[in-house]
Parts: sequence; structure tokens; C-alpha cells
Amino acid sequence: MKNHPQIKVCGLTQVKQALICADLGVDAIGLVFFAKSPRYLTKKQAALICRAVAAHITKVGVFVDESFENIMEHVEYCGLDAVQLHGNESNALICRLQEQKNQKGQKNQKIKIIKALFDGRRPDLKTASTYSADAYLVECGKGEHPGGNALEWDWGAAKKLTTRQPLIIAGGLRPDNVSQAILASLPHAVDVSSGVEEKPGIKDLAKVKAFVKAVKNTQTQSKKTKE
Repeated sequence: MKNHPQIKVCGLTQVKQALICADLGVDAIGLVFFAKSPRYLTKKQAALICRAVAAHITKVGVFVDESFENIMEHVEYCGLDAVQLHGNESNALICRLQEQKNQKGQKNQKIKIIKALFDGRRPDLKTASTYSADAYLVECGKGEHPGGNALEWDWGAAKKLTTRQPLIIAGGLRPDNVSQAILASLPHAVDVSSGVEEKPGIKDLAKVKAFVKAVKNTQTQSKKTKE
């Protein structure tokens, strides 16, 4: 078992970069299906990435206020393992998605649903109990786009959610501050996008490597402190 939070790199747009991220130690990749995002992918582009990346890497599709039918079309076409709902989706939609088995039809491997909550707007942290998601992703919630705005916030405010479901921290994370975010919120995972980019959708792989190293070193330092 890993002694550090899992690492998700979101907003990938290239097969080669996704493969390198996996080699660097990333646990999950995020593929954005929100048409207004500068990191938007078609399902055909995303499928190429999903098929190239090893099975142990979790493939997460990011959606904003999409229909059940459209989400499932992408899940099945791309072979997604999880769905991240980054808008004002209802719990009824979450429950309906959770009832669907993954594309392999395995009984105990249903699609994992991640619900995004925000520090700066609704749905906010106070609404967490209204969702039956498998995990919460919490970020700033301010800025032009639903996510990926590179804005820092009080990461520690989300710590209380760890008693409910796995917590994923996002928003303004970079190699130089991810340690601070982890120690403040004690998350199950961290999610980075713009903090390791050259430009939207194109990652700076040196920054990805530094980010992964920082995450792993944070837990080591924390453990030594406890000892």
C-alpha cells in the first residue's frame, strides 16, 4: 500500500504525454469532455489515450452538466473507469450512473463517481451530504472555467470531508505547494492540471516529475515527524 496520496493529472490531450505521466508514477489521468474547456477532447481522441495507457492507471472522464446518455456513451466508447461530475448534477444522476457496470461487465467494478464541490460557489462543502458519490473532489470554484483556473484556496477547509468519503484536493496545486495542501487536508488523492502545464492541455513533464516527487516526499516527511 502506498504511503502517499494518489496522484491524478487532469487535462491530458496527447497519448505520448499520458504514457510518460504513467511512467512517472501517476495513478490516474483526467480527460475533459467539457466543450468550453481549452483541454477539451473528443471521445475519439480520448479513446486513443485510454487504450494506450496501462490498465492499472485509472481513466477519469470529466463532465459538466451532461446527460446520463452522453456520459455513458463516453464511458463505453473510451473505456473509462470513473466519471467526475464538475457541475450542478443531481444525486439522482449519480445514483443512476453508479448502477451501471463498467464496460467489462464485472460485477464488483461499477463506475466510480467523483462529485466536484467548491470552496467559492455551489455546490459547496455544506452540500456534501446530499450526494452519494464514491469520492469528493474539492477545489476553489472561482475563475473563468468550472476547473483548471490555477487558483489557490484554503485546502484545509475540506479536511472534514475525509470522514465521509475519499477526498481529492485540486485547485492551484503546483510542485512547490502540493506538500502544504496535503498536510492541510490529508486527502486520499491530489489532482493537478494547470500547475504542471506549458499551455492548456500540454504538460510540462519536468513539472509533472517534480509534482510526483513532492507528493511522495510529503508523506515521508510527515511520517518522520510522527516518529
